Amino acid sequence: MKLIKHLKTVLIHKWYVFIYMCRCGYVYRGIIHDMSKFSWTEFFESVKYYNGTVSPIDMCKKDKGYSLAWLHHRGRNKHHYEYWVDYLDQGGKPIEMPRKYAIELICDWIAAGKTYSHNVGKKFTYTDELEYVKWKLKSANMHPNTKSYVLGCFTHFAELNKFDSYYVLNTIIK
Repeated sequence: MKLIKHLKTVLIHKWYVFIYMCRCGYVYRGIIHDMSKFSWTEFFESVKYYNGTVSPIDMCKKDKGYSLAWLHHRGRNKHHYEYWVDYLDQGGKPIEMPRKYAIELICDWIAAGKTYSHNVGKKFTYTDELEYVKWKLKSANMHPNTKSYVLGCFTHFAELNKFDSYYVLNTIIK
């Protein structure tokens, strides 16, 4: 049963990402988003730690102190800011994310918020999502320009209480 519930969660998440990526004109990126979640390494660890309310990766990290699924996932998916960190032996140097991957990151975070809000019976709001993003960015080893762009987009969404693809596509990344 956990296998079916996890698969359903992944597919709902991918659907949301696909919708938002299409609205931004990145149909192909929306289709291939998170395909590595179906790999042996990611899928079966995630099924094992699935509970429906918290990321299985977070549950695995809590249990084991690390997640092989996460290491596999972030190393293959360019929409994760962690993919864009080099010089790990020296504490990590963040590299600015190309726009299409920063957009996919934004769509991914919204989709995750919607998916997990739905799973726990809570109504998704862009204001709540902005608070999560602010919390996440405090410790994120993300390039300052990417961080500013992501925060600006989520702040704008919270002000409008909706996703705005025009703003996402036309905001200058400084």
